Parts: sequence; structure tokens; C-alpha cells
Amino acid sequence: MQPSIKNKPDPNKLLNWYDYNAREMPWRITPKKRLSGIRPNPYHVWLSEIMLQQTTVTSVKPYFKKFTTKWPTIFDLANAKDEEVMGAWAGLGYYARARNLLKCARLIAEEKNGKFPQAFDALIKLPGVGPYTASAISSIAYDIPETVVDGNVERVMSRIFNVHTELPKAKKELSFLAKQLTPKLRSGDYAQAIMDLGATVCKPKIPSCDVCPWMKHCVSRKAGTSRYLPRKVKKAKKPTRFGIAYFVERVDGAILTEIRQENGLLGGMLSLPSSVWGDNFQDDPPITGEWKTKNNSITHTFTHFDLQLKVMHATAKLDETPNRGKFLALDEFDPNNLPTVMKKVWESIKY
Repeated sequence: MQPSIKNKPDPNKLLNWYDYNAREMPWRITPKKRLSGIRPNPYHVWLSEIMLQQTTVTSVKPYFKKFTTKWPTIFDLANAKDEEVMGAWAGLGYYARARNLLKCARLIAEEKNGKFPQAFDALIKLPGVGPYTASAISSIAYDIPETVVDGNVERVMSRIFNVHTELPKAKKELSFLAKQLTPKLRSGDYAQAIMDLGATVCKPKIPSCDVCPWMKHCVSRKAGTSRYLPRKVKKAKKPTRFGIAYFVERVDGAILTEIRQENGLLGGMLSLPSSVWGDNFQDDPPITGEWKTKNNSITHTFTHFDLQLKVMHATAKLDETPNRGKFLALDEFDPNNLPTVMKKVWESIKY
């Protein structure tokens, strides 16, 4: 049974609020510019939405600027070398996104003549594009009335309609409610408006109800339950995994590196060699040598587990052949291309 949507708020009131309160973002076309006839660049919309998956706006802004400066069109990105793109992505996390970014760019360039599809059903077939991203591209880039539902929108819906079902069970119900409010006109502006409302007004801990354009329609405000919504199932404590990072410096200054397995965590990224990450430390050095253990271990938090890395250091002879990995000369090696966890290892040795 679907929930009631009596006394639903007016989308036009939210759009009027957005016209004066839209956040400035490097990938966004403001309402005023849209009104003057300037349309969003689908490449920019797609790129920003992929970067924003489980990542904050603040973190994404410099990466978006870096990518669009280095690869200003989808064709430029499609022709880029894998290692260049993976290196530019380093530090943004969720590295499968970068691999899918390249796959998608090449598909669009080679099979679609550089043009992104407009329809949800076509967009969702692209590498790395799920329901949310397909809806966002369709609505924001092309003004097609698709319903965009992220964490901000779920929070707004749960409060407006006073939904107490716990997430993630409530997702279907909240998506239904959001769909009932999506207008046929100015769909792109509306999608961004409701996300901005959640990010700047209907905030997680202390909502600013007095400035909300939908204040009079908010059931949870009247009931005094806003601050408790949305309700979420308590997350289980993250497990801890253990591993060993091996820092090998050859006598001529070259650094031993490896490319992580494509289908694993940090897949395809340039890395310093490491052991398997598991329930205990499993020694698996890439060369035979005199290994010294650093006093301080490295800790890093991933989405589903915490990692504790022991750091070991060895010097290799000029003719040393490692059992895995490749030595890179100092002019070939850029620590900025390492994922964050391996940057920590590098800094623990060098600084």
C-alpha cells in the first residue's frame, strides 16, 4: 500500500526559492543562465554526478576542475591513457568509478559520436551509471521529468511526510513520494533545487525550518519529529583488516611500484607493493632483502572496513629483479598518483 500524499507541497514554491538560493557549482547552470537559453553540458553533468557518488561537493570541486581543464571534452577523456586518468582520480576514492568513467567515455566517443543519451533507459545501460545517476543526467542535462533521489531528497521526503520507516527499508516509499512532486516543467532545476534544500535548509542534525519554502506543508515540523528523521538502521561496527606495505628504494633512487588487480579494491591504481589485507598480517615481500619495520603503522578507513598497515622498508641493488611490480625512476614516479592509503605509506617513509 502506497502512502498518502494529501496536502502535498507545491514544486513551484521550491523553484521560486531555488531561483534566489541556488548554490554556485562549477558544473551547474544557474536558473538565470538557463532562462537566458544556456543549456547544461551533458559531459559536465555526467562527470560531476559520477564524482559526487558517495563524495562531498567540497571534495569534488577541485577534481572536476582538474579533469575538465585536462580533458575538456568527452573525446579528450576517451583518448586519455588509463594511468593518467587513474592518477588524476587518486585521492577521490571509490576507484571503480574511475575505471567505469573511462569505459563510459570511450563508449560515448566511439559508439555515440560523443553524445550522451537522453532517456533514462538508455543512460542506465552505460558503465558506472545507476538509477540515481541516470535520472540526474536525464533531468539536469535534458529537462526530462525523471525523479532524482539521493540522501538529501530522502531526508526532505521523510520530514515533509513524517515517514518513520527506517532506511534502507523506506527507500521505495520515499522514492514514490518524491516522484509525486516532480514537475513536468523545469525538471532539471527542480532536481537540483530539492537537493539544495536538503543540503542547506533541511540539514541532517538541525534543520532551518523557518526559511524552508515548504514549511507550511511539513508534517514532521508540526509533529515535532523533524530532528529524528529519517530513521536509519544502526550500522554494524566495521571490521579491521591487517596488511603489510613494502617500500623498496633502489640504490639509484627508483621506487618499486605495482598496479593493483583490476577487479579488486583500488583496482587499476598505481600502488606500492603490499601483502593481502586480511584478518592478520601475512608477510609477502616483493624482494629478498634486509627489511626494516617502521615504528608507526598506517591506519586508513574504507567504506566497509578499517585497515591497519605495517610499513616495511628495504633497499634494492641496481640489478635486483622483484618477484612482482616494476621499478619507476624518480622522474617517472609521482606520489600524487597513489591512492590515499599509499600516500600515507610514502609520507611515513619520506617525511
